[in-house]
Amino acid sequence: MTLLTDLTDEQLLRQTLAGDEDAFTVLYHRRQGPIFRFALHMSGSAQIAEEVTQDVFMFLLQRGQGFDAERGALGAYLFGVARNYVRRALERNYPEMMLSSPVEDEAASLLVENDPSEGIARRQTSAALWKAVLSLPEHYREVVVLCDLQEQSYADAAAAMGCAIGTIRSRLHRAHDMLSKKLQHSAAVAPGMASVTARCTS
Repeated sequence: MTLLTDLTDEQLLRQTLAGDEDAFTVLYHRRQGPIFRFALHMSGSAQIAEEVTQDVFMFLLQRGQGFDAERGALGAYLFGVARNYVRRALERNYPEMMLSSPVEDEAASLLVENDPSEGIARRQTSAALWKAVLSLPEHYREVVVLCDLQEQSYADAAAAMGCAIGTIRSRLHRAHDMLSKKLQHSAAVAPGMASVTARCTS
C-alpha cells in the first residue's frame, strides 16, 4: 500500500481536489515552510508571510484545477501564486511593514552555511544581509530569494516568475553584483560579512 507521504506533489493535489483531506494535510506540511520563508524573505514581515501562506493554500483548494504539470512543478506554481499575494500585501502595507526587523531565528536563516562569524558579529552579518536583500528592487529580490535562499533551480524559478531561464540568470547575476556593493561596507565593519560578499561575487 502506497503511503501518502510517498506520493508526489502532483499526486497529492489530485487527491486533494477529489476531496481527500489527508492528502491536503500532507501537501500542506510539505510545502508550507518554503512558501512561508519565501514570503518572509520577500516582505520582511512574519505577519505578511503568515497571511500569504494561508492565501496560497486557500487558492490551491479553490482553483487548483488550473495547475498544469506540463508547465512546471507544483512547488514552482505555488511560489508563483505566493509571489502575487506578496505583491498585493506589500501594496497594502508599505511602508509600515517593509524593511521591518526580522525575528532572530529568521534573520539567522539568511546566513550562508558554515558562516564563521559568531556573537555580535554574526548578528551584524544577519541584519546587514537581511537589509541588503530587502532593499533590492523586487524583480532582483525575487531571484535571490528563489535561487539562493530557497535553492530553486533556474527552471523552477523561471516557471514561478513566468519568464525565460536566461532572464533568471541575468537577473541573478545583476542581483549578486548589487548585493556585493551593498555588503562591502558591512564587510569592513563585521568580519562575518566577508564570506557573504565573496559568495555574491562568485
